[in-house]
Amino acid sequence: MKSVRRKVAAKLPDELSKLRNIGKAMRRDFDLLGIDSVKQLAKCDPDKLYARIQTLTGTRHDPCVWDTYAAAIHQAKTGEALAWWEFTKVRKERASDSLSRSGARVKVKPSGRKPVAGSQ
Repeated sequence: MKSVRRKVAAKLPDELSKLRNIGKAMRRDFDLLGIDSVKQLAKCDPDKLYARIQTLTGTRHDPCVWDTYAAAIHQAKTGEALAWWEFTKVRKERASDSLSRSGARVKVKPSGRKPVAGSQ
């Protein structure tokens, strides 16, 4: 009887898995990062999590992972469940701002697309 209860309990989603953008892969990331509660996640910084997961796995992760971390942290702090892609804008604006401050040359393509860093 106890083994049946354990199997059922193992299939029930925990509080982190109930967050809007958190599926199996992100939940595994949180395990690797040592995050096991929404309260703990609310104290995290997406930049630090993103850097740490890459160090722990020895793999470069897609920048959208940062977006997902930011969305999950936002939901953990505020209760507002936004889609992860809402944070893509934030990440790209931050990257653009840091390029501007670094003095990198940028060139606007005639197509009206955003500047491409390092173009002359």
